[in-house]
Amino acid sequence: MVDLSRRPRRNRKSEAVRALTQETFLHKEDLIYPLFLIEGENKQEPIASMPGIARLSLDLLLEEIAHCMELGIRAFALFPALPESKKDRFATESYNEEGIYLKAIREIKRQLPAACLISDVAMDPYSSDGHDGLVENGKILNDETLEILAKMAVAQARAGVDIVAPSDMMDGRVGYLRQALDDEGFTEVSIMAYTAKYASAFYGPFRDALDSAPKFGDKKTYQMNPANAKEALIEADLDFAEGADFLMVKPALPYLDVIKLLAEHYPLPIAAYNVSGEYAMIKAAANQGWLDGEKVMLESLLSIKRAGAKIILTYFAKEVAALL
Repeated sequence: MVDLSRRPRRNRKSEAVRALTQETFLHKEDLIYPLFLIEGENKQEPIASMPGIARLSLDLLLEEIAHCMELGIRAFALFPALPESKKDRFATESYNEEGIYLKAIREIKRQLPAACLISDVAMDPYSSDGHDGLVENGKILNDETLEILAKMAVAQARAGVDIVAPSDMMDGRVGYLRQALDDEGFTEVSIMAYTAKYASAFYGPFRDALDSAPKFGDKKTYQMNPANAKEALIEADLDFAEGADFLMVKPALPYLDVIKLLAEHYPLPIAAYNVSGEYAMIKAAANQGWLDGEKVMLESLLSIKRAGAKIILTYFAKEVAALL
């Protein structure tokens, strides 16, 4: 027999021993479930590129949230899918008190007050240009966009949202929103900053869901270059200094190194968005029988936790909660 004093396999010899030595755990409390809202009643529109996910009218959305809460999911990120007729250059529908988004927030909080609601703060779902900022002569205006985002965030806070999540990547928006919220008395509304949001090719199915693709060009002047990791530290320094309560990395799986980088450098909870393209790839391969979808789903989410994320936004949330 080989003389070995250290045999790591001893800690893998049985399921019980493997459980005792497991370093990383995935919990229901770690998950945020993104949901898509549409106008109407009793409407469900399946999203072809995201099997198992659908746009829902408010009545069905309330049922879905209630069911998910029974499974142990407590946090939900809400995204509106609007008809083109409701969109304009200035995203005015985003702060329309009678619009579907703000009405939905109010009704969800009225019927299900224990649900934690995370709102999206960005112009693209409401913009006729499909960009996250105000467009003028083909250019995305930064500072002028902040005024619109502040109106949006304050309106969402007034409707009852718990956390606003600016996903626009405009410079200075976290500080601008913090000041606007505080000035209106919403000092307890948190900010989950999309700190390192990359100009990724993994967003395609999400843009299908919201019909929010840019009408011209791309988003590379404001979303980050996928080649850059150190740049995420610059963004995180700013978001931290400006008052963010959470820092987010999006997408998750191709940027595990960035998740780890932020987790090691900042005392705030790190969130990671397991985006639509990541979800769609696993679902497509599983539907073809090429891999075990359930095992790959769990392994993928566990890797995001292992990298340092405390919170995961994922379309797998309901499936995972049912398993856990």
